[in-house]
This record gives sequence, C-alpha cells and structure tokens, in this order.
Amino acid sequence: MYKFVKIAHDVEQNIRTAVYKEGEKLPSIRAFCKQYQCNKSTVIQALQDLENRQVIYAVPRSGYYVLKRTLKPLSAEKGVYDFANAAPDWNEFPYADFQHCIRKAIDAYQQDLFLYGTSKGLLSLVRVVQRQLENTQVFAKEEQIIVTSGVQQALFILQAIAFPNGKEKIVVEQPGYHILIDYINQYGRNAVGIERTAQGIDLNRLEQIFQQGDIKFFYTMPRFHNPLGTSFSKEEKLAIVKLAEKYDVYLVEDDFLADFEQNTKADPLYAYDEHDRVIYLKSYSKIMFPGLRIGIAVVPQALTEAFHQYKKYIDIDSSMISQAALEIYIKSGMFDHHKFKIQAPYIKRSQALNDAIKTYIGETLQAAGYIHQPTLCMHTHIVLDKRVNLNQLLLHAKKRKVIIETADRNYLTGFPRRKIVKLNVSHIAEEQISVGVEKVAEVIKASIFT
Repeated sequence: MYKFVKIAHDVEQNIRTAVYKEGEKLPSIRAFCKQYQCNKSTVIQALQDLENRQVIYAVPRSGYYVLKRTLKPLSAEKGVYDFANAAPDWNEFPYADFQHCIRKAIDAYQQDLFLYGTSKGLLSLVRVVQRQLENTQVFAKEEQIIVTSGVQQALFILQAIAFPNGKEKIVVEQPGYHILIDYINQYGRNAVGIERTAQGIDLNRLEQIFQQGDIKFFYTMPRFHNPLGTSFSKEEKLAIVKLAEKYDVYLVEDDFLADFEQNTKADPLYAYDEHDRVIYLKSYSKIMFPGLRIGIAVVPQALTEAFHQYKKYIDIDSSMISQAALEIYIKSGMFDHHKFKIQAPYIKRSQALNDAIKTYIGETLQAAGYIHQPTLCMHTHIVLDKRVNLNQLLLHAKKRKVIIETADRNYLTGFPRRKIVKLNVSHIAEEQISVGVEKVAEVIKASIFT
C-alpha cells in the first residue's frame, strides 16, 4: 500500500475509534513525518485527501482539525432506523486508494482511453481477476472470463442468447432478485418460480421442474441469498449440480456477496461442476460501490462466443477507466486490504441484528410466525403469519421512523407470496440496531388482526 494511503487510512480509523475526537486538532505534519518515517509531501497528500472528503479541515497557521459529525451513517444523523437501504455504506469506501488508482490508470492507459476496447474486457484486468477468482475455488480459462457492465447486463445477455441445450424457460427462486423479477414481469419472459425458504429449496420439486423439460437455466444465489440472507449447504449444492447435469440444464450462479464470506470452506456451485454447467457471476457493487459498473461472467466455453457477440452488439466495451483502475486496485493489494477492513463493521452490525431479533422478536412474537435468525451477513428476513396486515405494518413503521420493506416485489406475478419483512444493516449505525429492531417488533404487533 502507498504510504500516503496508509496515513490517511490510519487517521480515519483513529477518528472512528475516537482516538482523535470531533473538533480536536490532529498531530502536526512534523509529528506524522516522524511517526511514518516519510517526507512532508507524503503527509500533506494524505491530509489533503481527508480534507477533500470532509473528514478534517485546515486552519491557516494552526493545523488540521477533525470535522464534527463525520463518519456517521445518515440514519444516525436523522434519527431514522433504516433497514431498507441495501447500498454500500459510503463511509466505508476507500476514496483515497481508488482515487489514486484512477490517476494511475489515466497515466498508464492514456492512449487506450481514447480507443474502443475489447467487448471481452481489458485483458490485464481479466488476468488479475482470473487469479482473484481462484481464491474462491473458481478456476477458469482466460477466454471464459468476460467483463460486463454490471451483473445485470450479464443476466440480460444470458436470457437473450440461445443455449446449447436448445431450451427456452428459466427457473428463478421465489422470492428472488428484484431487478430480474421486475424484468421478467415487465417483458413477460418465460419463467418458472420455485419457492426458497430459510430451509433451502425442495429438491424433489426442482427435479420435477427440470424433468418437465424446456428449462434453459436455473438462476440461483447459493450464498447469502437476496432477500432471505440464507446459504445452501454443500449437500444442496452437490444435489443441484447433479440434477442440472442429469436433465441438461445450465445453472447461473450469482455470487454477489462472495467477498463477505467468512467460512473458507463455503465453496460456490462452480467448484462442484465437472460438466461445464455453471455460469458464475461476480459483482463488485457491494464490496466497492455500484457506480463502478463492473461485473464478471465466467462462461462455459460452449457459450463464450454467443455471449461475447451479443455483448458486442449492445455494448462495445465496459468502462475502460473503471476497468483499468480496478486492475491497479486489485494488483496493488489495496482490494484485499479493503475487503478485510470492510468486513468487520458489517459483521458487528449483523451480530447486533441477530441478537436484537432473538431479544425482541424471538421472545415476544412467537405467535406472529416463523422467525429466521440471520447468518452473519448484512441482510435477513422475518416471515409473518397471515394475520399481519402489510399495509398497516408499513404505515406503523413510517410513524415510528422505521424504514422497512416487504418482499412483495421479489415475487413473479401470480406466484404465491409469503408475508416477509426484509432487514438490512448496510445503512444503520450499530448502536441503533437494537432500538430499531425493538421498534420493528412493536410495528409487527400493532399490525396483527385479532
């Protein structure tokens, strides 16, 4: 890591942990130079970066001071308990690191930025990603890895192109990824739903669907499912891969939260695929930021040409500057540093959510329905019984300044819907979670018809 980046990171962490308090003067530039064994320009670069991000401010002839009300989630500032916002917390984003990578990318790829790239992606990024994927047991050839403008683009292409099995229908989990569900509902795509619960999916039902024929692929989130927050066991993954091979069905594995996995033995579906049935999708939207618009599709060789050609027609190339900056960010080791750094606050919030659900919902709302205790990721769900009026629930929540969402938009039109409340801790302060969940419990109780 570059020295100025480390200095900026350390100062920011000290502000978060109140080593440097709001309104307090920071150590002098000379003191930082002595501490980090560097020159003045390096320290000034770090402090200017923090100033640009409104973490600190400069007073002429005095020094640098910590800004008040910095580095707090928006919900904490507004007195709002936001369990709905699933976007990454902007306070956790490594601005200094990535800004530096963008500058380096412009310097390194000056001429290339004025040319159209390749629709398969920047080759140097593909090679870096290839090595990165191997850490999650995804071993793929270079030509199988295609850079897309986000995972959504990859899903659009996969629905559009013909597959070697010559089939048409797709199977989607219910509830499932709302963007894909919206697309299917809006444009009438040929889709079949299969219920997914905290216990997984009914493998007998999945086999029945596959057996009936004409299934092109099964789109699934084996790890940290959106919106349920649950993960498949190894046995379930093996069974799904076996069924796909038996009935000539492809599997589209959306592993959008792979970088938040704590269990090193939790391999993706792709790791169990011996017959090129799995299309693996990786996103950088949660671990980095959605505006990066970089996704990765690992495509079986039988599909690479069709996928590549279709992408070329709709998108000559994904953002070259984003690709080049991401390549430098990963290659330099900054990505791994950021990944391990960002996991800690999310795990703490997730544990706080788990504890609060046990305290306020597990004990007081047994009659309201099945309660799913979350895995240690950033989202989970609560299943309510039929007596809960969801419209009343949202109304009561609004009055208590609690922002929650139901899972209604995560279902295909016409598929039987369970009454589900989604809870996400991406945009709520850790110290707010217990009180927030207590309010959610009150809201649910107030919404039960007797």
